[in-house]
Amino acid sequence: MAVLPLLNLSLPGILPTPTYMPGTLALLSLCMVFAALALSYNMLLGTAGMLSFGHALYFGAGAYGLGIALEYFGVPLWPGVFIALIGGMIIALATGAVAMRVSGIPFAMVTLAFAQAGSVLVRRNPQITGGEEGLSLPTEHVPDFLIGVVNTRNLYWLCLAILVIVYLVTLWVDTSRLGHLAEATRENEQRVRVLGLRPYTVKLVVFVIAAVLASLAGVAYMLLQSGTVPRAVSADLTITVLVMVVLGGVGFRWGAIVGGVLYTLLDQRLTVLAGSEAIAGLPDILRIPLSEPLFILGVLFILVVMFLPGGIAGTVDKAVRRRRGERARTSLPSLEESAELADEVKV
Repeated sequence: MAVLPLLNLSLPGILPTPTYMPGTLALLSLCMVFAALALSYNMLLGTAGMLSFGHALYFGAGAYGLGIALEYFGVPLWPGVFIALIGGMIIALATGAVAMRVSGIPFAMVTLAFAQAGSVLVRRNPQITGGEEGLSLPTEHVPDFLIGVVNTRNLYWLCLAILVIVYLVTLWVDTSRLGHLAEATRENEQRVRVLGLRPYTVKLVVFVIAAVLASLAGVAYMLLQSGTVPRAVSADLTITVLVMVVLGGVGFRWGAIVGGVLYTLLDQRLTVLAGSEAIAGLPDILRIPLSEPLFILGVLFILVVMFLPGGIAGTVDKAVRRRRGERARTSLPSLEESAELADEVKV
């Protein structure tokens, strides 16, 4: 992936241009941003078992936080990134401490309420956030090598670096004692409490880490798009990320990446397909639904839930386990062979 901008590769129908050109690099960068966001959400849902409808609030906190820090504080880019991440962490601590008082569907509803409140604040304060028009990136505080179409390659590498950072952090959490406690809490919270541990603290720490990673993805989105819009903090975006995680496979890190990339590619490329002459020439019964990318994505999601309930990664993992099991069974000696072996040992 790091050398892809230096190559001249073409995938007609999937990528709009060869891989070294700005159009494809921008699309792949967006894929990596949402893959990082899906990874952070997978930590909540897959590792800790927390269904949140407000995860986009922290993604928007990173995007809007960076823009506000650069515009009103007048700081350079990297201190602005730090301020945005600290802001996302503080918001996560405040909202998570309240939401963790309940679990299950009530928890999802509380996070949804916080996301709606954040969306209202963004839309009703145009003097700070730009309101419905969104907030533009103050480019005078951003290094020149990250501005403009000619520097799309640098933005691509930045998004790739952020995706790697998010992956390494989620890997560390999943393999650490914190991750093991979060998984135990997901399976049986009462038993964890009986053992003298504090599941509330464990879930809150995982919640905050996932929120900070989502804020980091929001920072990348702000730089890549040179601005952000109110949808970045809406519950609608959280539902989209949930679809990415389910499509890729809940609980699988590489599945979250595949789901984020695949959904983003389909969302962007189906929009182009919907306006093509091939679709326009179809009968109305086919043209109308096929001209709506969300309809096609919805049908795809239904098919995955029905026929691939474990998502892409879950299905692959199940097939690999089944194949390993068959190999193990074929490698075991039969009863007759075992009896003969026992007789030889006795002799």
